[in-house]
Amino acid sequence: MALRELTQEERDTARQKALAARAERAEVKRGFGAGTLSFDQVLERAGASEAVARLKTIELLEALPGVGRVTATKILEDLGVSTSRRLGGLGVKQRRALTEHLAQLS
Repeated sequence: MALRELTQEERDTARQKALAARAERAEVKRGFGAGTLSFDQVLERAGASEAVARLKTIELLEALPGVGRVTATKILEDLGVSTSRRLGGLGVKQRRALTEHLAQLS
């Protein structure tokens, strides 16, 4: 099934929406990495914002100082969380496990 052709106005609207979503995700990662946002606060924002809910958990962990791809992958694997899981898709037990683990890192 072919997708219908978007008008220029629809394309511009979609482009602005995507730009705003990327900016919001970048702001959340910056705040989390700097320590101004806690993991609980990030989860609250994920509940309120689809853009933040679509942020991959591994990307959020990589925003922490001293945590790269390898460390973030190891944290998620140790906690039984898929590396492709997005914040909005985390279960209650996964959220609790990540919250407890990140509290130990502080």
